[in-house]
Amino acid sequence: MELRDAMRSTGAVREFTDEAVADGTVYEILDDARFAPSGGNRQGWRAVVVRDPQVRLGLRDLYLPGWDEYLAMGRAGLVAWAPVTDREAEAEALRDAGAGKRGAFAERLHEVPVLIVLLADLRALAAPDRDLGRYTLTGGASIYPFAWNILLAARDRGLGGVMTTMLTRQEAQVRALLDIPDEYAVAAALALGHPVRRPTKLRRAAVENFTTLDRFDGPEFTA
Repeated sequence: MELRDAMRSTGAVREFTDEAVADGTVYEILDDARFAPSGGNRQGWRAVVVRDPQVRLGLRDLYLPGWDEYLAMGRAGLVAWAPVTDREAEAEALRDAGAGKRGAFAERLHEVPVLIVLLADLRALAAPDRDLGRYTLTGGASIYPFAWNILLAARDRGLGGVMTTMLTRQEAQVRALLDIPDEYAVAAALALGHPVRRPTKLRRAAVENFTTLDRFDGPEFTA
């Protein structure tokens, strides 16, 4: 499909049919995704395609605690784990973790047609903000374009998917479950499959809402 159409129609898909996705298709998706940019072209990603039912179930069990926390903070009107936030309000919200409905995606994560755990080689990431004394962000620029390419490549093949970072909440346990070396961090998990329904109208802020000219408080940038 046309790149512009793919960029404007690749929404998060969390509901999949029971139709399987062939290994050859998954390979093709990863083969296209590998052309993502990365710092120094070091390609510091590692992908683990998880098929073993027991390992999948283990990942689902590790996913649910973080999902419960995420939902609890959302119910309290908080952005979950925001680097700048009200920690007291967050702690209060977390007392309610597990009280609400989880939804089918979290409960059935182990049943998605394709489950990929994405790892980042910490030795390969250029992170110039590492020593600023605040939340470090820039290292992800060498990993997440690869994840986005996976989603675009899946979209091009009529599939849908979503990237979720919830498993990072239980990184030590995920590391043990998948035999991940210490030099690698859990960056995300990607679920792919044939969508039950595809988003038809993605909602995003207009360019003028997030782009200014010359300064942060400068005038809106317009065409």
